[in-house]
Amino acid sequence: MNNTYIVGTLDVAELAFLLFFVFFIALVVYLNRESRREGYPVEDEQTGRVDTWPLTQGEKKVFNLPHGRGVYVPEDVPRDDVNIPAVQAFNAAGAPWVPTGNPMKDGLGPAAYAKRADYPDLTFDGRPRIVPIGNSHELSVSPNDPALIGWPVIAADKKVAGKVSDIWVDQSEHIIRYLEIETNAGDKVLAPMFVCTVQKKGFFDDLPEQVQIPAITSEQFADVPRLDTPGQVTRYEEDKIMAYYGGGFMYATPERAEPWI
Repeated sequence: MNNTYIVGTLDVAELAFLLFFVFFIALVVYLNRESRREGYPVEDEQTGRVDTWPLTQGEKKVFNLPHGRGVYVPEDVPRDDVNIPAVQAFNAAGAPWVPTGNPMKDGLGPAAYAKRADYPDLTFDGRPRIVPIGNSHELSVSPNDPALIGWPVIAADKKVAGKVSDIWVDQSEHIIRYLEIETNAGDKVLAPMFVCTVQKKGFFDDLPEQVQIPAITSEQFADVPRLDTPGQVTRYEEDKIMAYYGGGFMYATPERAEPWI
């Protein structure tokens, strides 16, 4: 059997293996650098130390934003403050955080939210996507469905928290996104439609017409995140509002945070 040697005892098979090995290592390094380009550095959960090893940190990725907003490049911003009103259940990086204050207001656990861009979501033609139904100029409630405005809102404690004062619609999806609630104190807050249950009077019952929001109690409507601009909700505000109601399913009452068994 004859072997084809290139230099000394290095044959074609060995050369092919070495080339594949170098290619494979280069591919692993490339994929790791690419996965770090979108502004998510590898950091230690407890200390916040960021991994800056050159083989794992690629160049920043540039995003072209729609509607003439220019471009976005992930910036070097300090990590979120770890001095939060909570303590870890035990000393380990993956240990759960136990709230020490009001987790719904502090944004902990299911009430956590992302720091999204603080401007409204837009339709394809640049209009605000989520608006009060009167500002949509093209959407209306079906005549076969209740208009809801003026209906009482019943909270998790079975008390009246206020009444529906307006409906906010999604101009892209043509669905109801929020109900605007005028609280007993006279303030106006938004409630995501997915946490609302509409109870309307039927043909064979005398149930009262009302909107039930079991996520939070009547008193907790006072702390629902507010809008900076009336008639306009930004992405950041949406995340805070959603998180507040979502957190209510675990933290609104003491018994909700306890295990079932």
